[in-house]
Amino acid sequence: MLPFLKFEHVSVARGETVVLHDVSLSINRGEHIAILGPNGCGKSTLIKAMTCECYPLVQPETTVSIFGRSRWDLTELKKKLGVVSADLPGEPTRRTTGFDAILSGFFSSSTLWPNLTITPALLARAEEVLVQVDAVALRDKQVGGMSAGQQRRIMIGRALVGSADMLLLDEPSNALDLSAQRDLRLLLRQLAQQGTGILLITHHIADILPEMDRVLMMQEGRIVADGPKEELLTAVRLSDLFDTEVQLEQKEGFYHAW
Repeated sequence: MLPFLKFEHVSVARGETVVLHDVSLSINRGEHIAILGPNGCGKSTLIKAMTCECYPLVQPETTVSIFGRSRWDLTELKKKLGVVSADLPGEPTRRTTGFDAILSGFFSSSTLWPNLTITPALLARAEEVLVQVDAVALRDKQVGGMSAGQQRRIMIGRALVGSADMLLLDEPSNALDLSAQRDLRLLLRQLAQQGTGILLITHHIADILPEMDRVLMMQEGRIVADGPKEELLTAVRLSDLFDTEVQLEQKEGFYHAW
């Protein structure tokens, strides 16, 4: 598989505090990976480093390569990376219909502003994605009137519309009820089986899909484990990671912890 990301000795500071420490990591396109760790361990900062929202400290041993390049125009990079955060859509997006919200993904904008040019090719692609994420019924509904699960489905479509190279999801099941969590996992499984690379940040074990065969574990801004899911998802490993006693069960490819 072609490379998506290569980090060597990457450290990132937020303000005067270093929150990501000496991270070395290689990810290929099409991989399905879960990044697991407690709140505040640096998971979201790692994603921001991948999307160039945060830049690494300048050090002689540090190298960064994203899709084979060390430097990117952010507008171009956003066309190759689909990012879905745990945050609810902002007010401009909430006033936008589901279809127009997906279209706005071509421009990385919060809504379809009047200066944007919509071509027939963009409309056709947005229609494809609307079907792909099973959101045809939400086409003409305002995002603000949707449930949290429906909004998350539209935001995934928005992230996919420009390119399906890699989908980066930061705690996507937050604020979703049990039914919406199940629908989200089914959607992500379909995308993974269609060949979309998925990088999932979570602290919910049940979010880790059967299609994900690699797990990264993070603590205090460091990657403390990187390997096959079967080796890392154990009660002993998870108890150590979250600093509490964890019981674990596997059923139909999913793991459940309590």
